[in-house]
Amino acid sequence: MARSTSPSPPPEELAEKIIDIDVSEEMRGSFLEYAYSVIYQRALPDARDGMKPVQRRILYQMNEMGLRPDRGHVKCARVVGEVMGKLHPHGDAAIYDAMVRMSQPFAMRVPLVDGHGNFGSLGGDDAPAAMRYTEARMGRAAELLVTSIDEDVVDFRPNYDGQEREPEVLPAAFPNLLVNGASGIAVGMATNMAPHNLGEVIAAARHLIAHPDADLEKLMEFVPGPDLPTGGTIVGLDGIRDAYAKGRGTFRTRATVSIEKVSPRRTGIVVTELPYSVGPEKVVGRIKELVQSKKLQGISDLKDLTDRNQGLRLVIELKNGFNPEGVLAELYRLTPMEESFGINNVALVDGQPQTLGLRELLQVFVDHRLDVVRRRSEHRRSKRLDRLHLIDGLLVALLNIDDVIALIRDSEDTAQARERLMEAYSLSDVQARYILDTPLRRLTRYDRLELENEAEQLKREIEELTSVLESDAKLRRLVSKELAEVAKKFGTPRRTTLLESDGAARTAAVPLEMDDVPCNVLLGSDGMLGRSKGAAIPRVYEGLRTQHDAVAAALPARSRGGVGLVTDLGRVIRVPVVELPELPDSGEDAPPLASGLPVEEFADLAEDERVIALAAVDGEGPGLALGTEQGVVKRVVRDYPANRDDYEIIALKDGDRLAGATQLATGEEDLVFVTSNAQLLRFSASAVREQGRPAGGVAGVKLAEGARVLWFGAVAMPEDSVLVTMSAATSGDALLPTEGGSAKVTPFEAYPAKGRATGGVRCHRFLKGEDGLVFAWVGRAPARAFRADGGPLRLPDMDPRRDGSGEPQPRAIASIGTGQHDTGILGTAEA
Repeated sequence: MARSTSPSPPPEELAEKIIDIDVSEEMRGSFLEYAYSVIYQRALPDARDGMKPVQRRILYQMNEMGLRPDRGHVKCARVVGEVMGKLHPHGDAAIYDAMVRMSQPFAMRVPLVDGHGNFGSLGGDDAPAAMRYTEARMGRAAELLVTSIDEDVVDFRPNYDGQEREPEVLPAAFPNLLVNGASGIAVGMATNMAPHNLGEVIAAARHLIAHPDADLEKLMEFVPGPDLPTGGTIVGLDGIRDAYAKGRGTFRTRATVSIEKVSPRRTGIVVTELPYSVGPEKVVGRIKELVQSKKLQGISDLKDLTDRNQGLRLVIELKNGFNPEGVLAELYRLTPMEESFGINNVALVDGQPQTLGLRELLQVFVDHRLDVVRRRSEHRRSKRLDRLHLIDGLLVALLNIDDVIALIRDSEDTAQARERLMEAYSLSDVQARYILDTPLRRLTRYDRLELENEAEQLKREIEELTSVLESDAKLRRLVSKELAEVAKKFGTPRRTTLLESDGAARTAAVPLEMDDVPCNVLLGSDGMLGRSKGAAIPRVYEGLRTQHDAVAAALPARSRGGVGLVTDLGRVIRVPVVELPELPDSGEDAPPLASGLPVEEFADLAEDERVIALAAVDGEGPGLALGTEQGVVKRVVRDYPANRDDYEIIALKDGDRLAGATQLATGEEDLVFVTSNAQLLRFSASAVREQGRPAGGVAGVKLAEGARVLWFGAVAMPEDSVLVTMSAATSGDALLPTEGGSAKVTPFEAYPAKGRATGGVRCHRFLKGEDGLVFAWVGRAPARAFRADGGPLRLPDMDPRRDGSGEPQPRAIASIGTGQHDTGILGTAEA
């Protein structure tokens, strides 16, 4: 009998189910889910570490793979595969594109990936090679973004399949979002952030840490504007201020050009920097197109001389009879040599997209960094407490080693031994287990000493970490110190020049919104630098308690100008005035330089080099007068190079150094030499002709055998000035460190002027046992003396005898201060 082939009805659970839905509701829900994914998982960076998810995952995975700067490069395909397989399920092209951008020095102000191979070109004219050909590892700066990530400083979350874990944010030891900028297009919103100078941004962040209520104007003194990787010039500052205040603004970027003689008969426009994200091929193509269509006149030839050695160099040769400035204006108007950049500071804050100004961006980073350092300190303290707990238990066992060994030997098993140890010596379970796991070779007397030393070290570290966690001020100082170290190690000079809308040039470190007002740069006797708020020099005698409150030199300046630090090796180190800290008004409780910074923050000095004076490096004037220890005098013409921050101003002979330097106000002052054998020579500054920087000067004072110049300076008002000298027994050129000598105060008018290159007149008679001067100073009265430890020292009464002997003093003079408003108001002893 044939079996029936008709199908049996399907079970009820397998029956087809049709659900009626509203198409519009489904589209709306799906689109919102897609938009949410794009905004939070792809396009927008986090305001804390400045990273998009793909960038964060690349750096984290490279760190996990050990691809640090001290290791070798690996194929990019390997990195892309690891990131895609473990953390980022969006395809290899998106991962590799993000990795390429992080390695491009013309796209990132501080590149985060160190690449080998073709990673593209400026403007995107040359595409990067495939990832199977290129190699990469983490950049040096990228280590700062992942540092301490294994110390529980950030939260982790599961990856897309729940088998791995990834950080929600990186620790970020520098403000990456402001430094490197960001760009991205989401759904319904976009972000476009300009790169900035790392040193400037960190300086603003440190100021915000120290002054949480700082306003935008103060922060813009540190961050005057974007600093683009390709340099160029920013024109129009109103848009930058709008962006810093509201998060949105527009500015124009221009190429950096110079008008030069490109041939004996031709003038040309030489382009050395282009606007951000504009490549030379794009500019060359546009210029050729305009010339062929006769929309641009006056260009005879165009050469692209760009190479690896000299960098970008486009030479636009002009026809004779055409105005180079007019042609340049047309190039700016018609070609990509001038482009607009629209700032749109959109980033994620607590998971929500927000438009942020400069202060808000800095505040988010500062809060994040404070939280990271706090959590790091808690983690380190916890680890040290756990280790100290184990060591305390082991030390208890070592003190009772015989009983412990007997107790363990008599126990039936490990569990009984552990319980008996805990009961006999009040140990915790962890301590007892650690004792049982410790090998017998660790129970020697030497190991006991090592454990005791380790315990003391752990206690000190725990105490230090606890003080940081319990004090918000210490925590802020620690974060500020770490930021300063990052700026010192990775900071670079500004590349982009800022121009006002009227075309007035701005230098690299000048803030945009700060008025160009007169001020005074002050150098303290203890090497502190700062600038006063107004044109008047603070009266340093009021509230003068120690030499560390006194001013060694003061120089009128402009807040947008520069000042030179003169060293005894004949160097001038130029420092922008705006970088100097602004000093409070002096008073009884506020010494002028209490909030200054040491000169070492601004000048890289040799081990035996010191700053002796300040020099005006901007504007016109009678220049600088120099005097050396071997008696040479020189007046320097102000031909200081504008493109160098460190240069020599005198050719010193072997073994010679500058004894003093003074900025002349009129050129009619008296120059004064005081020698170690108590000779004083005074002559007019007009007797010394000006010389260029390479010159070695002329004869100033005639020295006796074995003598040297002890003090050199200028006196503008002889009738109000005094000479302070001190003689003592000397050992070679060294002052006896604690013994005093004979001090004398004489009216400066008592010493007649003599001719240059003569020996001068005697200014101090030595007492028995004295053989030389160890201190000399000429300046406005009244004079106040200080010891080497900073305490005050009484000076003798005025002695009208120009060659009289001094009055014995219990301690040696280290420096002189005065209450007069003068530019040479303090002298310092030379050890």
